[in-house]
Amino acid sequence: MKKLGLVGGISWASTLDYYRLLNEGINQELGGLNFAECIIYSVNFNYFQQFNADYDWNATFDLLFDAAQNLKKSGAEAIVLCANTAHIVADRMEELIGLPLIHITTATANAVNRKGLKKVGLLGTSYTMELDFYKDKLIEGGLEPLIPESSEDRDYIEDILRNELSRGIINPETKKKYLTIIQGLIDRGAEGIILGCTEIPLLIKQEDVSVPVFDTIKIHVDAAVEFAVSKQKIE
Repeated sequence: MKKLGLVGGISWASTLDYYRLLNEGINQELGGLNFAECIIYSVNFNYFQQFNADYDWNATFDLLFDAAQNLKKSGAEAIVLCANTAHIVADRMEELIGLPLIHITTATANAVNRKGLKKVGLLGTSYTMELDFYKDKLIEGGLEPLIPESSEDRDYIEDILRNELSRGIINPETKKKYLTIIQGLIDRGAEGIILGCTEIPLLIKQEDVSVPVFDTIKIHVDAAVEFAVSKQKIE
């Protein structure tokens, strides 16, 4: 089994799900008492948020690259950035770290394509929705991403991610508002919804939405599991 290096803490709440799902996935693939060989480096979320708020992507890179280097020194054979927004520095990191980086957006685009969909709504942090790093990867995968039209809606999504979901707070009124925003994307033609922040699946589930929902934590973990067990599964 290949050893995975997880850059977590962005946020700790979703990192818990990464760890649980990774172990469940490895066990499902290999059976018995097989579980993940992984190392977690949990960064201080406050630093990550401050650097992003200042659009200081060099500082964001330094924070995450330092974590990835420590994981590599500890024996990791691939890097998993446990957050969608963290992938703003993913291409640069992969060029320099000397290890495979399992990219969440590439895995998500592949999952959407397997469903035969093209136009998809994208929810995430303001950076994920408004900057090009995430949408461009989806477009490269042949998809048409839609984001909420209203800046107020995008700001609301960001505020909830920072002040509720990243702290593990689940609010029924928040869920209602998120579902209203999602319905607006569906009304504009979205055939599926990408939950493009690893905290959103804490709030929104497939049964809440009338079109396919793409849980990026689960999709990312599945790709990591596939890498970890490659050439080991018994045919």
